[in-house]
Amino acid sequence: MSLVKSKQRVADHGEVFTPAWMVEAMLDLVKGETERIDSRFLEPACGNGNFLVQILRRKLAAVELKYGPSDFERRHYALLALMCVYGIELLPDNIADCRANLLEIFAEYLTVKPADDFYRAAVCVLSLNLIHGDALKMRTWDNLPITFAEWGYLWKGRFQRRDFRLDTLTQAAAYSTEGELFANLGKHEIFRPIKTYPPMTVGELVAATPEATL
Repeated sequence: MSLVKSKQRVADHGEVFTPAWMVEAMLDLVKGETERIDSRFLEPACGNGNFLVQILRRKLAAVELKYGPSDFERRHYALLALMCVYGIELLPDNIADCRANLLEIFAEYLTVKPADDFYRAAVCVLSLNLIHGDALKMRTWDNLPITFAEWGYLWKGRFQRRDFRLDTLTQAAAYSTEGELFANLGKHEIFRPIKTYPPMTVGELVAATPEATL
């Protein structure tokens, strides 16, 4: 793959793609986390997803290793792996490619088609987790605050979704060295979701996000 799409894009946006060997080397620095199904990764300039693609591949390999014998658990933990991958990208063609690339890997792993609920759920998750916007300004392309969905698996096929604003979450760093306050961070407003959804099955997740598209 070429490391640049055009000289103009390099000049306008500093767009240069990281080569595959470097992606793997960098991910190996946090190898344990990349192979943990529920570890969360955010790429603030995700391009077409060359980092996120490899993270998802590693997570799905962990799913197969741990839950391969159970199709029910395998499918749900594969969706959780996808739910734990996040990205922000300024250029619309890149974010579209990133969503499509991750969806292709997920669908291939589970051998699901567009009519399958797990495929449709993946589309919903990617529309929420991969944001077309400006990470520096923490705003979407249409100038709204960037909001991320935090997903959790509650067992027996049910997922929990809580929404957080990125600009609020980034304030957490200011408290990382405050001894007394650190013990009570869970009560601080920066860790309060702006919305919490009731537990939902895969089918309910799809029904709750009817506008989701890639």
